[in-house]
Amino acid sequence: MNMDKSIELQKLDTVVVRFAGDSGDGMQLVGNEFTRAVALAGNSISTLPDYPAEIRAPIGSLGGISGFQIQFSSCEIFTPGDVPDVLVAMNPAALRINIKDLKKGGYLIINRDTFTKGNLLKAGYYKNPIDDNCFSNFKLVAVNITKLVQKALKNTELSVREMSRSKNFWALGLMYWMFSQPLKNQVKSIKKKFKGKPVVSHANILAFKAGYAFAENTEQIQNRFIIHHADLKKGKYRSITGNEAISLGLIAASFKSKLPFFFGSYPITPASDILHFISSIERFGVTIFQAEDEISAIGAAIGASYGGCLSSVATSGPGFALKMEALGLAVMLELPLIVIDVQRCGPSTGIPTKSEQGDLLMAMYGRNGESSVPIIAPKNPSDCFYSAFEACNIAIKYMTPVVLLSDSFIANSAESWRVINSKALPSIDVNFKTKSTNFSPYMRDKKTLARVWAIPGTLGLEHRIGGLEKDKKTGEVSHDAQNHEDMIRLRSDKVQNVNNSIEQIRWDIYGMEYGDLILIGWGSSFGALRMVSKNFHDSNIKITHLHLRWLFPLSKKLGKILKNFSRILVCELNSGQLFKLLTSEYLISMNKCTKMRGSPFSNMDITHAINKVLKHIKKN
Repeated sequence: MNMDKSIELQKLDTVVVRFAGDSGDGMQLVGNEFTRAVALAGNSISTLPDYPAEIRAPIGSLGGISGFQIQFSSCEIFTPGDVPDVLVAMNPAALRINIKDLKKGGYLIINRDTFTKGNLLKAGYYKNPIDDNCFSNFKLVAVNITKLVQKALKNTELSVREMSRSKNFWALGLMYWMFSQPLKNQVKSIKKKFKGKPVVSHANILAFKAGYAFAENTEQIQNRFIIHHADLKKGKYRSITGNEAISLGLIAASFKSKLPFFFGSYPITPASDILHFISSIERFGVTIFQAEDEISAIGAAIGASYGGCLSSVATSGPGFALKMEALGLAVMLELPLIVIDVQRCGPSTGIPTKSEQGDLLMAMYGRNGESSVPIIAPKNPSDCFYSAFEACNIAIKYMTPVVLLSDSFIANSAESWRVINSKALPSIDVNFKTKSTNFSPYMRDKKTLARVWAIPGTLGLEHRIGGLEKDKKTGEVSHDAQNHEDMIRLRSDKVQNVNNSIEQIRWDIYGMEYGDLILIGWGSSFGALRMVSKNFHDSNIKITHLHLRWLFPLSKKLGKILKNFSRILVCELNSGQLFKLLTSEYLISMNKCTKMRGSPFSNMDITHAINKVLKHIKKN
């Protein structure tokens, strides 16, 4: 290895790297490995995995491209970045889809071996763009990666085809050199990940070191960078995705409430990883039921809740629709249940791997009859932990189902999360009814209006459940009209009383509670909204960003805050569902910024919408 190549390290505060290739090229794997590396280096991280919508798209086609973008930084960041500084494109289709996003002057790293006539035509290229001087605005590094990998692995037992699978680790080695990451940690990681396949492990290590050595010795790469560790709060950190954080939040709530945890699920993208993750931690007293369909999953969870468990189900939009009748039953039974909807593009099957916020109105009104439920929406992967924990607390305290609205972006993205000590979490009080004196299943707490929770089999506390309306005093089936109206109002008032427990955690606000413009968002729009609002503050333009976590019940205080602003801009990844709710609830004129392209808001999207509103304010 030639150690004479001396390049001065350039210090950067922030950098964005995107890996892109066929779904079989291992882009998600190396993206996650690179994320782990920079997280261990102490950088702030935010990632955006981008999965192809087609399960088995033809190799080399535009529909089969998988991508992974990471922004890592020495300062606080909120998004995976708008545009990459470095793009690794493993074939022409990956180049075609992603080249439009690469920053001018950025590094473009291409696997030249895949630029065959057939692959070029599949991607819509009639000439080879590498030889056509198309990339003069970028620092082009066109390398025969496949051949170099085969050369590095020539003495292994692998076939030529098997060797080519290690080209993702070759690209990872190149990134390690460019961004000054130590080799030994990655070598350990590869050995651990492939410990059951020693031949594959050895091959990936050889390919990884070959990529690093190429970067170290080639004249094509003239820059090497270092991003110093971020000034994070003292503590232990780990990289965490939204789905992992939800899982841990549910388990933590089970631990703090001392209730057995039941999780029912039918696999569906992008919620399946919750099922997978919880399955890996059964040692924490978890009962897992992989059901034959969505309705069975929620039915079993309701039964477990009736039996005294903390119960949850996870699904996505199509499965959420199928669960609606049973969710109405849980409302009628007044039992705690956490229903997680990891939203994706719809309607119907939609685009299963892409992100959207299209299920808010379904969560609010998708059931028959008057059947309101509290709704919480985490703002980022870390917040998924706290949102899941809070949802469990509210469900138990108020004896009600709670809907948690995540989405594909939050579910699959990762960021640095400061691991919390369980002792720092509040306890979740559970008071099962045990005395039979004057018992009625619809005896209620005077403050919360929650009904009592009586475990079946408790002597003297026998009671019936079902979908038919119950007498508000005895719990027997009732067809009385006045009783029906009274029970509707009781269940509605109970959900409104949730306001008494969430006042301090209902939203995240940045800026003053009055001014010219307030940005309103929910869910995964948080990062872009907060980043842009901070940028405007740096330019001495004061814009308030208020991000809703609890979407229902709405607060009376919110209406008062909104009236303190000249303009209101509601930003969401749908056609304007929160916009409709807020305008109808508070009768205030608002603007909206919407997007339905299967991808999160960029800083540019939000900045453009704000400038339009500010321009209108100046005219008036």
